[in-house]
Amino acid sequence: MAKDYTLEKRKLVIGGVAIVIVIIYIMRLFVLQIMTDTYKKNADSNAFLNKIQYPSRGAIYDRNGKLLVFNQPAYDITFVPREVTELDTLDFCRTLNITKEQLLKRMKDVKNRWMNPGYSRYTHQVFMTQLSAEECGVFQEKLFKFPGFYIQRRTIRQYTYNAAGHALGDIGEVSMRDIEADDYYIRGDYVGKQGIEKSYEKYLRGEKGVEVLLRDAHGRIQGHYMDGKLDRPSIPGKNLTLGMDIELQMLGERLMKNKIGAIVAIEPETGEILCLVSAPNFDPHLMIGRQRGKNHNMLQRDKQKPLLNRAIMGSYPPGSTFKTAQALAFLQEGIIQPSTSFPCSHGFIYGGLRVGCHGHAAPLPLIPAIATSCNAYFCWGLYRMLSDKKYGSPKSALTVWKDHMVSQGFGYRLGTDLPGEKRGFIPNSEFYDNAYRGSWNGLTVISIGIGQGEVLSTPLQMANLAATIANRGYFVTPHIVKDIQDAELDSTYRERRYTSIDRSYYEEIVEGMRAAVTGVTGSATCRIAGAILPGVEVCGKTGTAQNRGHDHSAFIGFAPMDKPKIAIAVYVENGGWGATYGVPYGALMMEQYLNGKLSPASEERAEEMSNRVIMYGDEER
Repeated sequence: MAKDYTLEKRKLVIGGVAIVIVIIYIMRLFVLQIMTDTYKKNADSNAFLNKIQYPSRGAIYDRNGKLLVFNQPAYDITFVPREVTELDTLDFCRTLNITKEQLLKRMKDVKNRWMNPGYSRYTHQVFMTQLSAEECGVFQEKLFKFPGFYIQRRTIRQYTYNAAGHALGDIGEVSMRDIEADDYYIRGDYVGKQGIEKSYEKYLRGEKGVEVLLRDAHGRIQGHYMDGKLDRPSIPGKNLTLGMDIELQMLGERLMKNKIGAIVAIEPETGEILCLVSAPNFDPHLMIGRQRGKNHNMLQRDKQKPLLNRAIMGSYPPGSTFKTAQALAFLQEGIIQPSTSFPCSHGFIYGGLRVGCHGHAAPLPLIPAIATSCNAYFCWGLYRMLSDKKYGSPKSALTVWKDHMVSQGFGYRLGTDLPGEKRGFIPNSEFYDNAYRGSWNGLTVISIGIGQGEVLSTPLQMANLAATIANRGYFVTPHIVKDIQDAELDSTYRERRYTSIDRSYYEEIVEGMRAAVTGVTGSATCRIAGAILPGVEVCGKTGTAQNRGHDHSAFIGFAPMDKPKIAIAVYVENGGWGATYGVPYGALMMEQYLNGKLSPASEERAEEMSNRVIMYGDEER
């Protein structure tokens, strides 16, 4: 009988198909049981509830131990999607005082894996955050009606004082970028958004804990799994102590009411920031709770930009305060000696170029030139340096000049521990080559000799210059945090940074700044500082920065002259002469810090100056 090859082929085909089907089933079972955890999650969610324990955020204190930022109870509502089977939406919305549209939108957003990449039907999802105890109490009474919903205890920040909003910062709900950058966070977590809260986030946040709870067949909590052996307690965040003196900070904010500008004070020896005032400021309480987003948008739309931290982000021409840095560079390079005198015929005059100056005796050597703030002196100094043949060219001379300025803390970020610091600007030869097509000299750029033209600095850099002079040639990177609980500050904020200027030259500048207060060389631009602090050897330098509108009022200074405890910079936009606002503000701040309070006469002066209003118009600032 002939063999039926057709039947043999059919057997092979059928057998092959059967084997393929078996392999497919095996692969599918492997994927479902080994490669994915969906069923495990389903089973675990029936038996266990992993409840996150959020740590309390670290508190913040001022240098005298006064509590600035602390925590108060708040509550989040979470839900497990697979457990939400039947929901009385009307009753639910009434209880939480929301609309049905808000409910549906929130449910939709939670399931959006782009907006909520950690979404799972089996884990807790955040529905609403930062409920008060009263709001939470109403919801808790009806919680049994809403299966699948839970209450999570949290904390929100609270502030003792209505001050220092720019420095302290705030916290808000994490963004997608935050979640992608750090897997510590999940949707609904809070993170520092500005100020200290942002820069010291990893210290302040602590570490989350977890409770593993056991469910019965009906989903009811029966207690801790394995008697809590798998539970992990939360670790509280670390407390911070600031270098800030809150009383000094509040005085600065009071003085700057209805003005735009900044006040920065530094302890010279340590680099600790004693106050960081930016005006206009804002009440940090506006950044608390569910109204934070609304209030933030309101402040952002304000044309005077109250959210802008002008103390570290404002770039201003330093004006005559910059002459101290210039003099140091000239002395170091041998361009001048303390006895060197320059003429002043109501200004610097060379050919057809004139830079004006106020009337005073002339010619003057260095110390009286600083005390009287002679423009001509420092223009001549710069012109002589950029024309000196030992450098080979003005370009090479300017490079040397720039290096000296950079060593004194200008032109680059100082590296303070607050986010958003700007670098200011110190021009180099390439900048002027581009601007003037390679054809320029000392006369072309003469305005930088008096802190005008292209030179820009932040109030923090100006205060740092005062601290550097007070220290006779070094500074510690300015920082606002003084101490971290059970941790050490970064070495950046403990090491001295020396300038390129010899220490001996600083004594000449100190003497000039002291003469600006006492008037021993004749004119005294800072005489009012001596009147406010008669028993203290105050050193100061005014600045009047030219502007398209009314001039800016500036001041840098420190006290006492020997073993200084405070260095300060004041900058008031459109405030006029440096002596109009800068000097009295600086002196009052020094008095407050050195004496712990203002005298009755100073308090009266502070109140009067606080009530002054500078009109800025409706243009965006």
